[in-house]
Amino acid sequence: MSLPNTRRKLPNIVITGTPGCGKTSHAEQLVQQCPELTHINVSEFAKKNNCIEGWDSERDTSIVAEDKLLDLLEPLADKGGLVLDWHCCDLYPERWVDLVVVLRCDNTVLYDRLKKRGYKESKVQENVECEIMQVLLSDAKENYDSQIVIELQSEQVDTLDDNVDRITQWFTKWKQDHSQGVSNKLPS
Repeated sequence: MSLPNTRRKLPNIVITGTPGCGKTSHAEQLVQQCPELTHINVSEFAKKNNCIEGWDSERDTSIVAEDKLLDLLEPLADKGGLVLDWHCCDLYPERWVDLVVVLRCDNTVLYDRLKKRGYKESKVQENVECEIMQVLLSDAKENYDSQIVIELQSEQVDTLDDNVDRITQWFTKWKQDHSQGVSNKLPS
C-alpha cells in the first residue's frame, strides 16, 4: 500500500497499560484538555468496525483481526491527532506514533480494580502478573524509540491529573517543535 505524500500537523499518542491501569480515563481527560485530539478506544473501535475474528475463552476476551483493524486506523493515523487507547501498543507502525504512554499501577490497586470489574480470577491473575513483569513497558521499549516511551504511575485521581497535565505539556511542545508537521513516510 502506498502512502500519501502528506504531512500531519498533530501527533499520534498511544496510551497503553495493563487492563485497569486507567487508559481510558487518561485518554478522555486528555482530549478534554486538548480538543484537537481524538480519542479512539481501540477495543470499542474494533467491535464497531467488525474487526473481531473470534473469542478466546481461556482469556475471556475477543480476538481482534489486527490487519483489518490497522487498515481502518491507517487513514486516521495519517491525519494525526489520535489518542489510541488499548492494552497493546506493539502492532502500530512506528511512523504513526509520536508518544507512547505506558501506565503502571500498584499490584494491589490493580487487583482490586479488576475484581470490581467482575473479571474471572484467572484473568485477574494473568493481568496482575503482566503488570509485575512489566510486559507492556517492555513491548513499548522494544518496538519504539526509547525517547518516545514514557512510564507513568496511575493509582489515584491526583496522579491522573498530573499525568494528563504532563502529556498536555508534551503535546503543546510537540506542536511548537513541529510547526510544519511531520511526514507520514518512513525515513529513508
